Amino acid sequence: MYFEDFEVGMELITPRRTITLTDIVNFASLSGDFNAPHCDHEFCKTQPYGEPIAHGPLVWAVAGGLSYASGINDGTIVAMLGVDAWRIHLPVKHGDTIHVVQRVAGKRETSKPDKGIVEFDREIRNQRDEVVQSAKGTNMYLRRTDGG
Repeated sequence: MYFEDFEVGMELITPRRTITLTDIVNFASLSGDFNAPHCDHEFCKTQPYGEPIAHGPLVWAVAGGLSYASGINDGTIVAMLGVDAWRIHLPVKHGDTIHVVQRVAGKRETSKPDKGIVEFDREIRNQRDEVVQSAKGTNMYLRRTDGG
């Protein structure tokens, strides 16, 4: 989608993806974050969630991939400019299936005629439609060169 395609208030919903234990282990290896809530099964048994949970940034990264898979950003996103008010509301466990609901909260032109800024209120939801993470995201998009 180009800058002109976004309308304030519009809601965009991504496809879904199931988080696997392999995702959690691979993210721990990639990031070096082997903290107990993600990797120590015995520790997790002593916690309310009972089993390893996905890293918060893993869930956010998968949400970015889901946005790409939806076609929203394909070939038109220039940059991610910011993530504000990022909150983690519930743990994501292996076997949970997530998707993203994002509402266009605002948009503005830039000093460059070929780019514009779009602000989103994003909710990452699980298979029970519970919000597991939320944030305000700001991205820069290309504008149509034909003026439309």
